[in-house]
Amino acid sequence: MKIGAHQKLVMIGDSITDCARKQPVGEGRDEALGRGYVAQVNALLSSGYPALRIRVVNMGVSGNTVRTLKARWQRDVLDLAPDWLSVMIGTNDVWRQFDEPLQRENHVHLEEYEATLRELIGQARPTLKGLVLMTPFYIEPNRADPMRAEMDRYGHVVRRVAADHQAVFVDTQAAFDRVLQHVYPATLALDRVHPNPVGHMVLARVFLEAIDFRWDQEA
Repeated sequence: MKIGAHQKLVMIGDSITDCARKQPVGEGRDEALGRGYVAQVNALLSSGYPALRIRVVNMGVSGNTVRTLKARWQRDVLDLAPDWLSVMIGTNDVWRQFDEPLQRENHVHLEEYEATLRELIGQARPTLKGLVLMTPFYIEPNRADPMRAEMDRYGHVVRRVAADHQAVFVDTQAAFDRVLQHVYPATLALDRVHPNPVGHMVLARVFLEAIDFRWDQEA
């Protein structure tokens, strides 16, 4: 597996990452890591690879865009000195353009999104042992849907940034698309954005596959 023994993994993002995690630092027992994919990743790493003693920290904040992520990057990423960093941001950058169309000050368009993401990754990358970049997603199978089409454009940015920084790339949209061949979107998320436990397991699974998690690993 890509993450090594005694390494710290910080996972940062918006509400999809947050999931009611402990404040100010999402780490510890019970629901300190929240109730979403971060907690599921931690549970599987801890049970599947107990000897590695990987430390997982959840630094998601509900409502974040890449712009608001930038405002806390020093405190919530750089100061925590992670060995591995996972970033999933962009859903609100797109969503605010659709659910708050007249509040243009809240819109983070594609150019700002890419420039800011590159700036943040550029600051963190030199001290990291590993980096995971996860695309934002919209749980909608119709690629012609306006919000789905825009979300795909932001996902393409993440792919480019990952390639430029030798990051592990996680295509969360593709992972949901595979499941959406068999189920209706509302069975994964009523608003097509905030996944239920099954949807979060889709995220946890594709993340673990990307870091070469072995389900048949012996403890």
